[in-house]
Amino acid sequence: MLRFITSFFGTIFTFLTMGLAVVALSIGGIFWVYGQELPSHESLAQYKPPTISRIYSGEGEIIDEFAKERRLFVPADEIPDLVKQAFISAEDKNFYEHGGYDARGILAAAFEAVQSRGETVRGASTITQQVMKNFLLSGDKKLERKIKEIILATRVEETLSKDQILELYMNEIFLGQNSYGVAAAAQTYFNKTLDELAPHEAATLASMPKAPGRFHPVRNMARVQSRRDFVLKEMSENGYITEAVYLTEKELPLRSVQNGDFESYKVALPPRDYFSDEIRRQLSRDFGEDEFFSGGMTVRATEDPELQQVAAKALRRALEKYDRSQGIWRGTKFTLPEEVLEDEAAWREALQDVEVPRDVDLGSQWHPAVVLALGANDARIGIEGIDEVEGGHWVPAKDAQWARKRQSDGTLGRKAKVAADLVSKGDVVLVRAMTKDSDGSFVRWTLRQVPEVQGGFMAMDVNNGRVIAMQGGFSYQDTVFNRATQAKRQPGSSFKPFVYASALDSGYSPASIVIDAPIEIDTPQGVWRPKNSTNKFYGPTPMRTGIEMSRNLMTIRLAQEVGMSTVARYAERFGVYENMGQFLANSLGADETTLYQMVAAYAMFANGGERVEPTLVDRVQDRYGKTIYRHDQRDCADCADPNIPETRSPRIVTNREQVMDPITAYQLTSMMQGVVTRGTASSQIKLPVPVAGKTGTTNEAKDVWFVGFTSNIAAGCYIGHDRPRPLGRGTYGGTTCGPVFQEFMEEAIKKYGGGQFRLPPGGHFIKIDRFTGARLSNDASGEHVVAEYFRDGEEPVFGVTYDGGFGMGSNLPLFEEVETSRGREITTSTGKKAVVGPKADFGTVSSGGLY
Repeated sequence: MLRFITSFFGTIFTFLTMGLAVVALSIGGIFWVYGQELPSHESLAQYKPPTISRIYSGEGEIIDEFAKERRLFVPADEIPDLVKQAFISAEDKNFYEHGGYDARGILAAAFEAVQSRGETVRGASTITQQVMKNFLLSGDKKLERKIKEIILATRVEETLSKDQILELYMNEIFLGQNSYGVAAAAQTYFNKTLDELAPHEAATLASMPKAPGRFHPVRNMARVQSRRDFVLKEMSENGYITEAVYLTEKELPLRSVQNGDFESYKVALPPRDYFSDEIRRQLSRDFGEDEFFSGGMTVRATEDPELQQVAAKALRRALEKYDRSQGIWRGTKFTLPEEVLEDEAAWREALQDVEVPRDVDLGSQWHPAVVLALGANDARIGIEGIDEVEGGHWVPAKDAQWARKRQSDGTLGRKAKVAADLVSKGDVVLVRAMTKDSDGSFVRWTLRQVPEVQGGFMAMDVNNGRVIAMQGGFSYQDTVFNRATQAKRQPGSSFKPFVYASALDSGYSPASIVIDAPIEIDTPQGVWRPKNSTNKFYGPTPMRTGIEMSRNLMTIRLAQEVGMSTVARYAERFGVYENMGQFLANSLGADETTLYQMVAAYAMFANGGERVEPTLVDRVQDRYGKTIYRHDQRDCADCADPNIPETRSPRIVTNREQVMDPITAYQLTSMMQGVVTRGTASSQIKLPVPVAGKTGTTNEAKDVWFVGFTSNIAAGCYIGHDRPRPLGRGTYGGTTCGPVFQEFMEEAIKKYGGGQFRLPPGGHFIKIDRFTGARLSNDASGEHVVAEYFRDGEEPVFGVTYDGGFGMGSNLPLFEEVETSRGREITTSTGKKAVVGPKADFGTVSSGGLY
C-alpha cells in the first residue's frame, strides 16, 4: 500500500515537473522567438524627442513657436520630485523595485479580467513597458505586443538607469491638448512651470495618461477630478505626501486654463504674423520641415517688435485709406442664423467660430461683431469680447453714409443713408471703437472691412542685412500670402536707378544730357510709343533731372545707349532678377520681381555698393545651444580691446563683394536724394535726415511703389490688387506708398538715427546747372545749382547729348519743369551772368550722341 501511494505521488510529481518544464520551455521558446527580431533598445540612449522650435525677437522676447507635437524637453534632474512621484503613484508605484515588468501587477490584471469575464481589462504595463510601446512598438492591444514589451523592458533596464527611463517617459507621453511631456502640459493646463505646481495640479497631470482624449478638464471635469483624487490618495499611501496634505488638496476645485481660471500661455505670444511665418518658410527650406518643427531650435530673429507694429499700422492705414476712397462696402460675407441672435450665449459661441481676422489694430482693436437688429437709422450689434450694456451697442447711420453696397450680382447699390443700406440682420461685421483724439474718450462704434487692395512693406539695415520689419498684407489671419517675399510684381519706375547705375559705371555722369523726345519702336505686337506720365516732352535734360522727375523716354534712350545686356547684368548682380529679359520695356520695370529683392538691392546703394544679403534671422541654435547658423560673418577686429576710446566704435572688418563702385553708389544716391527733395516723392517725404529713394507707378497704376533709404535703413512699399488691375486715376507711388515710408521712417529714425551719406574717397565736387547740365563756378548758388561728385582724374565732358540712336525732331525745348515763359538767370563757369529761357533750342549741339 505504501509503495502504491509512493508510486502514485511520484507519478503525479513527475507529470507536474514535466508539465512545468514544458510550460517553462514553451514560455522560454515564445520569448526566444519574439526576442529575435525586436528593434534595438540601445537607440533610446541617443533619443532626441521632437521639441518646440521657438523664435525670439532681437530683444529676446518670444514672438512665435512651431511644433507638430508641442513638447518642452526637461532633463530628469530638473523635473521636481513631486511631479515624478505623482506619475509613479498613478502609473507604476513599484517603478524603483521591478526589473522592467511587474509580475504582481500582471497577475492582478489577469485575475480581474477573469473575474469580470473580460468586461474589465486594465493594463498592467510598467512605466518601462510604456516607454517601449511609445518608442519602439505599436500601440495595438495584442498579446504579441505585450510579450515584446516585457522582453524589451528587461533589456532596457540593464542599459538605462531608472531616471533615464523616467526622463524618456515624462518627456514623450501625450497628455492631451496637443501637449507632449509634462513641461508642455503644465503650461497648457495651468500656465505654470513644473516647479510651480501644487500637489493637486501634479496629480491632475498624472491623471491624463489614462485617457488623454477623454479627460478634458471642462467637458469631463467630474472624471478628471475623480482620477486626480485617486492619484492624490496613492501619493499619500506611498508616503509622498502626508495625510493632511492629501485631505487638503482633494478638497480643492479642479482649476485650469481651459476653465478660465488661469490666463493661457498664448496670451504672452503675439498673434502669428508675416514675419515669423516667413522665418518658418525659410528655415523649413534650409533645414528641412521635420527638423524645424521637431528639432527644438532657438531662433534669434532680426525683428524689432516696436517697428514691426509701426510697419503694420502704416501699411494698413494706406490700404484702408485707398479702400474707403472707393466707397464700396463688401463686408465679411459671413452671417449667423437668426435663431441664435436672441440668446447672447448662443450668438457669442457662434461668432467665436467665424473665421474673420482678429489681428488688426488700426485706430483701435478691430472686433468681430454680429448685427442683432436694425432700427430705422442705426444697427444694433453684439461684439465679441465686449460686454453688453444697457440699451446695447449701436452703429449710427452716419457711419454707413460713405459707401455703396456691393450686391451679390456684382452691381453697386445706392449710396447708403442708413445702416440697413449696408448690413442685414445676422451679418458678421468688423467694428472698432472710434475715440476722440484729444482725450481718447469713446465716440461710437464704426464699421470696418478688410480692404480688397493689398500690398507689402519691408525695412532692413543697409549694413548687415537685418530685416527689422516686414508686413506681407493687411492681415495675416485674413490671408497668409506674404506679398513682401512671395508676390512677383512689376516694379515700374522704381527699377530706373539700375539703368542709371549701369550708365554711371559706363562713363556717364549725373550732368550728362539725354534727349527727352518721342520714340517709336517697331515690335512684333506693333509700334510701341512710350511716353512720360505727364504726356509731355522736355528735350535735352541732365540725367539727374531724368531720375528726379522719372522721365520714361530718357530712361529708354539711356538703356539703349549702354545696352540692355549691361542693364540686365546690373539688375542680376544686385539680385533684382535672376534672368532679366533684355527688352527695352524692362528698363521701365516691366519685368516682375519681389519687394524683398528690391529693398535688398536699394540697400546696396546706401552702403556704398557692398553686397548685403537680407536676413530675418541673426542666429539659429540647436536643442543643445550650439550655434548652427549665424548671418553676420564680419569680423569685429578690436571688440575685445578694452582700450578703445569712447569716441570711437569697434572696427568691423568686412570682406563682402563690391557690386558697385563706391563713387557710382554715391552719385546715384545723390541723384535719388533729388527725387525726395524736389522730385516725384517731394510732396510726401519730409524727414529730419537725408533720404534717397524712387517712386514707381506701372502702366494704368496696377502697382505703385516707393523704395527709399537713409544712411542706415532701407525700406520699401508696394500696393496693388492681388489680381492686377488699375488702381484708378490719381494713384501714384509717391502719394500712395510714400506716406507708408514716411510714417515708418519717422519712428525708425527716432530709434536708429541717421546721418549724411558716406562720401567715398577719390572724387571731387563740381557745381552744375541741374536744368541744363552746364558747368558753373565754385561760388555759384541758387535753386538751379547742384554739386555733383566726379572721380578724380576724370575730366567730365559737358555739352554732349545722347539720344540712344533714336531719331528726333528739331528745335525741342531744353527743359520744361514748369510751364512758364520767364527766363532764368544763372552764373556760368566764367563767372558771368546769363539768362536761359524755356524755349532755348539745340543750336550747334549734336543729336547723334556717343556710342
